[in-house]
Amino acid sequence: MKARVFVTLKKGVLDPQGAAIGNALASMGFDGVDSVRQGKVFELDLADGSSQAQVEEMCQKLLANTVIEDYSVEIV
Repeated sequence: MKARVFVTLKKGVLDPQGAAIGNALASMGFDGVDSVRQGKVFELDLADGSSQAQVEEMCQKLLANTVIEDYSVEIV
């Protein structure tokens, strides 16, 4: 089983890296980008019998800082 975990900053948390990327895109001539929010993706290869609940626990304990980050889990 494979899982993907998408981690992004919560709405309202400043994202200076996203702002820098947005500014760089604008300076390179890419118009039409209103804002950029950066994040991270974890791809997990899991043993058979693993569950989404286990992946959620991994997120809560290590993969995401739930004070300032949101996450979503996709089982593929």
